[in-house]
Amino acid sequence: MTPRILLSAYQCAPGQGSVSQIGWEWYARMARRASVTLVTHIRNKPFLEAAGTPINGSEIIYIDTEWFARRMYGAARFLFPGSEHSVFLLSSVDFFVYDRAALRTLAPRKSEWDVVHIVTPVSPSAHSVLGRLGLPVLRGPLNGGLRTPPNFPEFMRADSAWLYSLRDLAKPLQAVLNTPPSATLYANQSTWNALSPAERKHAERLPEIAVDPAFFPAAPLPASPSPTNPLQVLFVGRLIPAKALPLLFEGARRAHGRVPIEVTVIGDGPIRQTWEAESKALPYPVHFLGSRNADEVSAAFAASHVFCLPSIRESGGAVLLEAMSAARPVIAVDYGGPAELVNESVGRLVPADSSESVAAGIATALSEVIAQPNKWRQRGLAGRQHVLLNHTWDQRVQRGLAVCRKLNNTAIVRQEAA
Repeated sequence: MTPRILLSAYQCAPGQGSVSQIGWEWYARMARRASVTLVTHIRNKPFLEAAGTPINGSEIIYIDTEWFARRMYGAARFLFPGSEHSVFLLSSVDFFVYDRAALRTLAPRKSEWDVVHIVTPVSPSAHSVLGRLGLPVLRGPLNGGLRTPPNFPEFMRADSAWLYSLRDLAKPLQAVLNTPPSATLYANQSTWNALSPAERKHAERLPEIAVDPAFFPAAPLPASPSPTNPLQVLFVGRLIPAKALPLLFEGARRAHGRVPIEVTVIGDGPIRQTWEAESKALPYPVHFLGSRNADEVSAAFAASHVFCLPSIRESGGAVLLEAMSAARPVIAVDYGGPAELVNESVGRLVPADSSESVAAGIATALSEVIAQPNKWRQRGLAGRQHVLLNHTWDQRVQRGLAVCRKLNNTAIVRQEAA
């Protein structure tokens, strides 16, 4: 029997960023398969209503803590004007205010649900008080705990990387004050390392990112690179220091020569103007297109030969799955989330030893795409199959529902035994 699920998704809105998209995918798909009540922040309301919610007769409960969230966001923007990730970290303190407000709202109605599933935030540091409802709690999939790489100080200084460690300060207190979840889904080894011993006892591995293959269909590769047909390299992502786009620029500069290269950049962010100015000195064109919707990104995949994500601190890497879904071979750095998504069958991981090793690795990979286009075409096709078999949103939600059923069945057995 499928239980009645209280789905807590602090971030939940289509097209509003990676974590918000995760919350949306879980709600939209789970609500079509089970009895779901979504509890989420009031800031998501206009986006959810524009998307046609509520879905399948589900209920949505909005929690309003904007009185606190606005102040935190303003303070974070003032303190860290050039670090988008630092602004996000400080602003996320509002989750704990939201979570406690949600508990007060939900407690009188706790008999209406069988299981609580907390899907966002995805950070293992964001412990919830909803366990106090007395219901089985599933937390995750979580992704976090990734350490700051020490080999790229020129990029991490610009991103105020020292602030990342502050997330760990509250973890011991949070773990003591809050009831451990009945089960936890975690994305990777870094996240496992960040879990408390109590959580590890009932933890299953499941990545927090996935893709809808219908939005990123496989498309034939353009004609092979030649002296008259440039190698088309695509990057998609926020333009923040950790994405390390200059390392792609340098790698492409080294590979540029016998066959011309063009780089297309989709995304925006606080460092765009700097990187766009730097690209003017390169011996090949770089096209900055700004933010684009899913259809436009899909078209950009279709126009490219290879996708490159030079990010040096990437916990997830959903854009890599999107590229693979579009049957594009991928190049990424051998660190964090990408290290667990990419292998030689679908693309290339480059060493994360230093900026030089990343740039050199990208140059080698791009040169191989030029010299061995058929081999890299096969990598793109293999990536598509890998996504279909392992990384769709429907597969993620089915796994989550299975865990919810298991928790509910266990709770029923215990009640009957009592």
